[in-house]
Amino acid sequence: MADDDLLGTFEQLTLLALLRLGDDAYGMLVRREIEERTGRSTSLGAVYATLDRLETKGYVSSRSEAGGAERGGRAKRFFRVEPPGLRALQQTARAVERMREGLEADGRPLGAIA
Repeated sequence: MADDDLLGTFEQLTLLALLRLGDDAYGMLVRREIEERTGRSTSLGAVYATLDRLETKGYVSSRSEAGGAERGGRAKRFFRVEPPGLRALQQTARAVERMREGLEADGRPLGAIA
């Protein structure tokens, strides 16, 4: 990851959802995890577009498995975070923390607001 290639907010949320879900992470579950934890309405299309972008960057990988009768035989695509994705997530978090250092809002340190 280049130093100036920090993750966007939705990319961060997507990677964090993948880490929470582990090996069972697929689009619909990623969407549900983001919605439940953030209260933010999220389209499945946005999730898949982000997963595709992260995969192109080498931050996630995917595998397909044959679908069962409940999916009409359609394959299900599972995702996992790869080491470069974890590094990108960590580097982005560190950059945000460096930007927040010493800032205050309403007389309180920003770290106390999060």
